[in-house]
Amino acid sequence: MAKQAAGVATRKINWGILSTANIGLEKVIPAIQNSASSNVLGIASRNAERAVQAARDLGIQKTYASYEALIADPEIDAIYNPLPNDMHVDWTIAAAKAGKHVLCEKPIGLNAQDAERLRSCPKDVMVTEAFMVRYHPQWLRLREMVRSGELGQVRAIQAAFSYFNDDKNNIRNRPENGGGAMMDIGCYPITAGRFLFETEPLRVTALIERDPQFKTDRTASVVADFGSGRQLSFVVSTQLCPYQTLNVFGTKARAEVMIPYNAPEGEETVLIVDHGESFDGSMAGCEVIPPCDQYTEQAEQFAQAILTQMPLPYGIEDSIASMRVLDAIFASETQQKWVNV
Repeated sequence: MAKQAAGVATRKINWGILSTANIGLEKVIPAIQNSASSNVLGIASRNAERAVQAARDLGIQKTYASYEALIADPEIDAIYNPLPNDMHVDWTIAAAKAGKHVLCEKPIGLNAQDAERLRSCPKDVMVTEAFMVRYHPQWLRLREMVRSGELGQVRAIQAAFSYFNDDKNNIRNRPENGGGAMMDIGCYPITAGRFLFETEPLRVTALIERDPQFKTDRTASVVADFGSGRQLSFVVSTQLCPYQTLNVFGTKARAEVMIPYNAPEGEETVLIVDHGESFDGSMAGCEVIPPCDQYTEQAEQFAQAILTQMPLPYGIEDSIASMRVLDAIFASETQQKWVNV
């Protein structure tokens, strides 16, 4: 459970959950309920029975038979939006214009132009993209290693993220809803590069293979040039064996996050630090990161930002910048060349 820092606001934020999407029911709602500064007050579904069942299962007080009803409730302070990708922007704008702060699932939209519409949100409302990994202590420790020079000059980041899903009815296999590997999981290595290099890539090149039936990008390899000799390379797939890694290479040492994206809730995680004393890694050391739930950490920091009126570092412009990288990757696929971001 996220710990409440000394001196921070103690009132709880009332959350409303926009839909009964699985990620909310299985991961995010229980995590928000474990946030010291949060209370999940209501959940909405276009299927009233589903909302009632979810509320009963999770101990949620209020239910709504429409998204509009949830957004209109004056008792709701913040909205968690786990709707399909093609519905993210419209409903985030609707919630924000109703005065609600919004934590929206990634990716924030279908492309940068779609995401730019979020600039119409009121300036006194917080809107942030739910990249929970940025709140996990293992990512924060890794960035500390990069900043401090423990790894030397970091010049290369390598990542991989894959799973197997060939279900034709799964929304991740529907391009019209923003499905495909790059939108679903490719955004995580992109986030890693931007998070650790603390700048935006200058250009990208991509090799993408599409499913012949779904037309989604099922396997993709990407190289991103961050300038000054720094590069990110990664492979993602929705139809390969499950695997994930994040490897950061410096002139002095290499650091690897063993489970970078789906870190287990409430369990210790491990960073491997390898100074290259043996090619097989047998001389590498381990740094153990204490247990946490990255979704709870995300909810707690978001709630505290609302309560203290101290904005998070990740707002609408950050999300637009991320979408520009995705746009450039797809442009590289069609143009078959390097594309400037």
